[in-house]
Amino acid sequence: MEWFVVFWGFFLIVIMGIGGFFMFRKFLKRLPKEDGKSMMDWEEYYMEKTIHMWDSKEKELLEELVSPVPELFRDVARHKIASKIGEVALNKNHEKITEESLIEGYILATPKRDHKFLRKKLKQENIDAAPYEHLFELSQKDYSANWKSRYNQR
Repeated sequence: MEWFVVFWGFFLIVIMGIGGFFMFRKFLKRLPKEDGKSMMDWEEYYMEKTIHMWDSKEKELLEELVSPVPELFRDVARHKIASKIGEVALNKNHEKITEESLIEGYILATPKRDHKFLRKKLKQENIDAAPYEHLFELSQKDYSANWKSRYNQR
């Protein structure tokens, strides 16, 4: 019986630690940056500005590309990726979301650790990743501070 109490106590501490970790990450995303807006505020901004630019073909492609993400996290991933795609489309002054801007935004929004899965999914969708190789270098771990300046240099 004592081992059960110890196990249960350990289990609760681990579960609360994991939950606390994710809540703390969400808290950090809500903190305002130098410009007065948080990361989540910018995501919402780009989603609102580009919601009308999405066609059904691009929405379907986004759903296909997001399909490897576990269902529990898929909504959050879809929102984050779609906002980055919107940011790329607005920066290029596109009237609509194109396949090119969708793939560029998707690559930029995807962490480096997930590039293997992204490349595999692009291959399954018969999309050549070669024109986007330079974007894989700007992955999330590397571009956070100054990705726009490095992206514009190419």
